[in-house]
Amino acid sequence: CRRGRRGGRGLRRFMEPCLLLLLDRGPSHGYDLAQGLAELGLPGVDPSLVYRLLREMEETSLVESQWDTEVSSGPARRVYQLTSDGSALLAEWVAELRETDRVLHGFIAAYEEQRVATSDK
Repeated sequence: CRRGRRGGRGLRRFMEPCLLLLLDRGPSHGYDLAQGLAELGLPGVDPSLVYRLLREMEETSLVESQWDTEVSSGPARRVYQLTSDGSALLAEWVAELRETDRVLHGFIAAYEEQRVATSDK
């Protein structure tokens, strides 16, 4: 949208359910989660933002982490995993996103009908 905000806080907010979904697959490192966001349509996300969100999510008990000291090369890395609170919030996000999807499809269908009706005049 030219006048409205694109991305910004809304996109950052959407990263939360994306990270929860990726962690629902199993424990993962922050860098791997940043890479996984591309699969969900969010390519090129700054890894520092991912780590910041993971810290916030850990502070609110949505995820938990521990150090992986058995890394074959390089320093130890944190491994994040979903908590039961995180799993419950993911289910809430899915319900909310389904409703948003329904509303958006209705809006787009109305727009397309209006365009067809306008072009017929």
